[in-house]
Amino acid sequence: MDYQAWLEGFDALVSLYSFDILTDGSFSEIRLEGVNKMNEGMLHFNPNAPEFYPGIPYRNYWMDLNFERYLYRSGSTKKSLYSYVNARGFWLKGFYIPVTNFDEVSEGGTKKVYCLYILEYENDLETESMSQHPADVSAAVTDISIKLHEMQDFWQALASVTAEIKQFCGADKCSIYPVDVSSQKCMCVTAAGVQNEILESIAEDLGCTPFEAVERWEKILEMSDCLILEDLSVIEERDPDWYRSLCNHGVKNIVLYEIRCKRSLVGFIWAANFDVSKVLKIKSVLELSSFLLAAVIQNHYLISTLEFKSSVDGLTQVSNRNAMNERVDKIVSGEVKAPEKMGIAFADLNGLKTVNDDEGHEAGDKLLSRAASLLKIAFGDYEIYRAGGDEFVVLCPNITEEKLNELADQLRTLTETTSDVRFAVGTVYVTGEYDICKAMQTADERMYKDKEEYYRLHPDKDRRRRSRG
Repeated sequence: MDYQAWLEGFDALVSLYSFDILTDGSFSEIRLEGVNKMNEGMLHFNPNAPEFYPGIPYRNYWMDLNFERYLYRSGSTKKSLYSYVNARGFWLKGFYIPVTNFDEVSEGGTKKVYCLYILEYENDLETESMSQHPADVSAAVTDISIKLHEMQDFWQALASVTAEIKQFCGADKCSIYPVDVSSQKCMCVTAAGVQNEILESIAEDLGCTPFEAVERWEKILEMSDCLILEDLSVIEERDPDWYRSLCNHGVKNIVLYEIRCKRSLVGFIWAANFDVSKVLKIKSVLELSSFLLAAVIQNHYLISTLEFKSSVDGLTQVSNRNAMNERVDKIVSGEVKAPEKMGIAFADLNGLKTVNDDEGHEAGDKLLSRAASLLKIAFGDYEIYRAGGDEFVVLCPNITEEKLNELADQLRTLTETTSDVRFAVGTVYVTGEYDICKAMQTADERMYKDKEEYYRLHPDKDRRRRSRG
């Protein structure tokens, strides 16, 4: 039968599908019967697909298990269905409409049914479309939204949301995995809080890093926004190693839902051994919840980045002057209790001006980075700040005086192994009631005495003296 003229009568992206309902109640594979010209792009989605003909298996073009579930349900129950999903940055409206006048019954009792699929997509969220859900789905999403925003601590909020999702899904296990693609880091949050050991265990089973384990999930999803699987056969096909790991941990079915902000991946929702009678409701809840989670996770990473940039020196990756001033101000004001013992080290990089003048600022930046690396080796367990220019300050709370002197000597020894890094170092050790500002001033004065001695022994390095002459 030629459906093309009929399909061209729709002013939308339209495609027609068919499948057989077998005598035992099971379904055949889904076939693509036709598309209108507006939707011909889908025929080129898979460049390796064979040439189209009416009745070609639709999986030649793509595979989306959620799409298949809706299509089977609509065609077999003769009920129209509607979905609204965020798929890789696009908001997709899907209308599934059974076409009963095309149905055919074979002599053997097999019934061939047809379903029309109308697709609309947008770049931005349409709130009216999100509101068209059953009351229990809307209530669950509202509860999740409240949990997500009622706590100031980001990780506690995610743990609370995980508990809500776990309860709604009727799942034995549930986790949210925030992902920071730029730094290739991810976390595992359960109802009990951050539990990265779970992700580390998954990665160990797969013989890869935690971030690589998460990357595998994106490949498992292929072009779907989620997988809601009543058994693990698809996982066994797409990733046999993960399938074995899941079986070893008693997982029988799984929900895997990606969280995207615009088109950027920011996390996953993962649930296992869920209530299979709630498949469609679970999908609806996670569609809406993933949208809410995406905004919160992205905002958390944005704020974390801004906080990092405001407190960390971009060149040397140690804390900057702002962070040092804030730390000292809190001690002075009494906002935080001053450590009972405090060691302070001032370290000034000798010869930086000479390098900048003779070799250029790029060479000077490399020298600063090397100098900071030595400081991290010696004082890595304590608070290292770049106070400005060539000057570094190290605060060592609750250190012993012997340990402070040992680390200062270690720094000097380390510089002797390099051809270019030389520090002038001044230290001070205080206990009991002390004025941290005066202590820092003393360490600074001692550092300058050490610097004067260095330049006395190495007058060729003293650009200051040359500029005065």
